[in-house]
Amino acid sequence: MDTNVLYSGLYSQSGASFQILRLIDRGRLVPQLSTTLLFEYEDVLTRNQHELKLSDRAVNDVLDGFCLRGECRKVHFLWRPQLSDPKDDHVLELAVAASGVDIVTHNLRDFGNASPFGIRIITPAQLLGELK
Repeated sequence: MDTNVLYSGLYSQSGASFQILRLIDRGRLVPQLSTTLLFEYEDVLTRNQHELKLSDRAVNDVLDGFCLRGECRKVHFLWRPQLSDPKDDHVLELAVAASGVDIVTHNLRDFGNASPFGIRIITPAQLLGELK
C-alpha cells in the first residue's frame, strides 16, 4: 500500500482509502511492509499530524497497528531505478519481494514500469470492487 492511500484514509472517512484501512484493521487485508515503508509512513504522518489531527500517540498507534496486522518483508534485491518517481522504487521492490501482491495507490502513472515484474497497480476503489 502506497503512502498516499494511508494518508487519504486517515484524512477522510468517506473514501475507498478509509475502507481499505478498515479492512486491514479487521484482518481482511494484510499489508506488506518493509522497514523503509514504515519509516516513510512515520515521516508522512509526523509531518502532517496537524492536518490529519493526529497526536504523537495516535501516530504510534497507527504504525503499531500496521506492524501487528502486516507481514514484514526483507527486500534482498534493489531494482533501482525503475519508476518515474525514484521515491516509489522501494514500494515496487517490496511488492516483488512479497511476490504476487498488488500495489494499491492513487498514483497509477508513477508505477507504470511495474508491469514487467508481474505487479498489478490498482486504486483503492478498484481493490474494493474486486473484494465485493
